[in-house]
Amino acid sequence: MPFDIHVDDLSGRPTQDLLAFHVAQMQVWSPPESVHALDLSALKTPDITVWTVWDGKAVAGVGALRELSPEQGELKSMRTHPDHLRKGVAAALLEHIMDEAKARGLKRLSLETGSGPAFEPALALYRRRGFAEGPAFGGYTATDFNRFLHLDL
Repeated sequence: MPFDIHVDDLSGRPTQDLLAFHVAQMQVWSPPESVHALDLSALKTPDITVWTVWDGKAVAGVGALRELSPEQGELKSMRTHPDHLRKGVAAALLEHIMDEAKARGLKRLSLETGSGPAFEPALALYRRRGFAEGPAFGGYTATDFNRFLHLDL
């Protein structure tokens, strides 16, 4: 199914609502000190580009790329709207961000995500795309509640 994926300026209510849902869900699944999901204000920095996936007139997903260095990027705030699960939204967005990272000349794409049953679908998606578990990066600290994955581009 083709989706419309475009850079988002974070001004629209559907995107804002999906990001608020993302942060709230992360706080439900992980202890507050282990939640590294970026809220709306934290995503509005020059080193982060945010994309939204649209299915017709509905926002179906959101994701971001933070440039940590000229060679390394971080995948941030990937979330599929609950009404659009299992439609390929996350896979399409991940492929889009991976392509963008390559186009920018990044050599490595990393991410921090939670652990436990709620995160297994996301972990499976990342692993299918070649991401492998590895060490903490970018100032994160490893805990029982998070995982770090990396992909050499």
